[in-house]
Amino acid sequence: MCEYCGCQSLASIDELTREHDEVVRLISHLRPAHQEGGVARMAEVAREIAAVLEPHTAVEEHGLFPALAADFPDQIAALEAEHRRIEAVLAEAAGGATPADPTWPDRLVEAMAVLRDHILKEQDGVFPAALANLSTEEWEAVEATRAKAGSTLPQPAA
Repeated sequence: MCEYCGCQSLASIDELTREHDEVVRLISHLRPAHQEGGVARMAEVAREIAAVLEPHTAVEEHGLFPALAADFPDQIAALEAEHRRIEAVLAEAAGGATPADPTWPDRLVEAMAVLRDHILKEQDGVFPAALANLSTEEWEAVEATRAKAGSTLPQPAA
């Protein structure tokens, strides 16, 4: 993904980017499952994606987005609305359930297309904007939010 502005040199942006990469990797498992009619496999992947997104979204919505909302209110509101749309479809597979709704597999594929576009908006817009606009105190708040939210990803080797 994006590597042109240097924002990934910040630990909090690097972790958000690693989570994006993991989500994109997981999304790649959905198309074959969908083509094979593997709704149970799609539900399993949806739960894996939701697990990665839970702390990721918390960091964005409670750390990063509030610091950018004054300067970019419409963009932040649109991103948060996309979070809700994506979460709603993923939630249908929560708790080990395989959704019975026959429209769910197609809706999941559509939501994941939205998610892929959403990731590009964040990496090409939000992250560079944060690098340019956030103060040291705002970055510290993002880091504190990450510490509270945690991550499902293993930490990279030092």
